[in-house]
Amino acid sequence: MIRATSFQGKSVAVFGLGASGTATVRALLEGGASVAAWDDNEAGRTAAQQVGVPLVDLMTANWSRFAALVLAPGVPLTHPEAHWTVTKARAARVEIIGDVELFARERALSDPPAPFIAVTGTNGKSTTTALIAHILRFAGHDVQMGGNIGRAILTLEPPASDRFHVIEMSSFQIDLTPTLKPTIGVHLNVTPDHLDRHGTIENYAAIKERLVQGADIACIGIDDDLSLEILKRKTASGIACAFSSERGLAPGYSMIDGWLVCSNREGLAVKLATLNGISTLRGKHNAQNALAAVAAVRECLHQLGMSADIDWQSALNSFPGLPHRMEEIARLGQILFINDSKATNADSTEKALLSFPQDVYWIVGGKAKDGGIDVLQPYFPGIAKAYLIGESSDAFAATLDAKVPYMRCGTLQSAVEAATRDAQASTAQQPVVLLSPACASYDQFKNFEVRGDAFRALVAALPGIALRSRA
Repeated sequence: MIRATSFQGKSVAVFGLGASGTATVRALLEGGASVAAWDDNEAGRTAAQQVGVPLVDLMTANWSRFAALVLAPGVPLTHPEAHWTVTKARAARVEIIGDVELFARERALSDPPAPFIAVTGTNGKSTTTALIAHILRFAGHDVQMGGNIGRAILTLEPPASDRFHVIEMSSFQIDLTPTLKPTIGVHLNVTPDHLDRHGTIENYAAIKERLVQGADIACIGIDDDLSLEILKRKTASGIACAFSSERGLAPGYSMIDGWLVCSNREGLAVKLATLNGISTLRGKHNAQNALAAVAAVRECLHQLGMSADIDWQSALNSFPGLPHRMEEIARLGQILFINDSKATNADSTEKALLSFPQDVYWIVGGKAKDGGIDVLQPYFPGIAKAYLIGESSDAFAATLDAKVPYMRCGTLQSAVEAATRDAQASTAQQPVVLLSPACASYDQFKNFEVRGDAFRALVAALPGIALRSRA
């Protein structure tokens, strides 16, 4: 684990005692700080206390003694209103940071040049982060991956000159990391999301931009207008490279005739690999993710003076993919079962519907995001039938009415049973039972992972199923 020594001898408040919060407390204590930890949830406080977390009621605490408040990333800073701990910290002029900031400060103290790749974007950041880590490991490097994916960042091994930290960052985490200065900053895209937290898409994009503005080298996708503007500003103030799955770039990284291509300013292009036949990297969106990953690895290795002579094709071919993101989990005869539980908004579900353009038996619903599924109407012709679950059912039924056959199923179990039955009756060459909810999971499940695991378990119980094992 990483010891947070930057607050040695000081008192620090920690709010939010999930996995990252508990790891933060431990890192601070081992780094010599005094900690006052709290959570609004009594069950969270009890669980934390059982593993030795020192609890202090921050509602009644003397905030003048705290050097910082380390806040869980999901706790509101501004919208819809600041959390009460934020209000108290600001009143006492206590800085508000997150666990990634503790990592950034420890890196600055112990080994500033240690390789650090940070990844953000509305969609694709988990796949891109995992793919970067996979390629680096394939090339024989020591890699630590975490942040908004997998392990809390402070549970990883410490920064070192021969160790790569590959960290996924949400806008919430970036907002809490004022000294973020990665070796490589990767920005994929910006589409409307988390506007309840950030107020406007312009505010949201500005927070995303902080990750690349502080980077030694920025790798920026330019397939949306806001991201293109981010590239222009970074180019004016520092070093950046662009990637695009929609247009050829010179210089930059492009998808041309099915190939990942790197071109220099003179137009000299090098074919690195093709995505054809790689089931874990289906679809145009994964072309963007793969371009981002290849760009990040190549630019990082060149920046560090290391060899970038990698068998890119073999590295990509061996990528196992991510659980819950367009994950092929099983087959039943010709029927393909896809777990895309990580699709918690319509823009993410769009990627799945683009990848499977016909004969889709779509399980959709949950706690709806703003706009619902209206933007998915261009893909409705490819949907054989929709199966509605969760609290969004009424709203989604109104959107689908007279456009797509649908069934109100309520529960995931009922939806799996109905979709499988209808797919079995289909004459299509390859029907697809697709869980891509376009919604948060909180109405019926703790998180999207639990929802995806429930789907996998229900599919595994089907008679005659051929379940695909996870890597």
